[in-house]
Amino acid sequence: MSESILRAKVAYASQALSVVVADTPKLVAEACRLRYQVYCVEQGFEPGENGIESDDFDQCAHHVLVSDRASDEIIGTVRIIPPSSLRSDRGFPMQRACPPGTLRNLPLRSTGEISRFAVSKQRVMSCRTTAMVRLGLMQGIVRLSQELHLTHWCAIMEPSLLRLLRMTAIYFSPMGPLVEHHGIRQPSYGNVHTVLERLRREQPDIWDYVTLNGELWYERLSERLVA
Repeated sequence: MSESILRAKVAYASQALSVVVADTPKLVAEACRLRYQVYCVEQGFEPGENGIESDDFDQCAHHVLVSDRASDEIIGTVRIIPPSSLRSDRGFPMQRACPPGTLRNLPLRSTGEISRFAVSKQRVMSCRTTAMVRLGLMQGIVRLSQELHLTHWCAIMEPSLLRLLRMTAIYFSPMGPLVEHHGIRQPSYGNVHTVLERLRREQPDIWDYVTLNGELWYERLSERLVA
């Protein structure tokens, strides 16, 4: 993709898409309705109920919504499960699908799980590109990561999603073997600093968008964490 086309796409995302943290019960409900559309209607992964897809992790999760400014329609959502979930019996969602010890090399006190990364194929048809919706979700992830003081991400992702993210210079590393969880999935992780630094080097226009021109960039976060 040429730099001029990339700049145009990033400019489109900035103007046409709204990225918000779902910080009210109403907005969280919107996220769960979008997840029902994606996971229950479009993909058939989850049963859902009454137009809602939800689980017991939503009580502690932090959610992001991406909407089309022109129509106000929600077209993407993602959530982060914070480290505090490890202090309960729940742990992280991916631990239910991965072999024991998969997360043993991560600093769990500052790791969050990226979960329910969902873009509606039906609703996004009017948008110019689903890639920009994914980048909008990544912007929300970075914002939440700053607020939660995260240094690492973990996730269980479709290999196709990992490839699409790599096409925009967002790289996650494999963590253990592929697993079966609604299809073949790859347990993955990312050091937030490393992921964003590589993005800044390889795709500065995307870095500007994902970090709001550096407003969400925090190079020394690990040094600020209380021991």
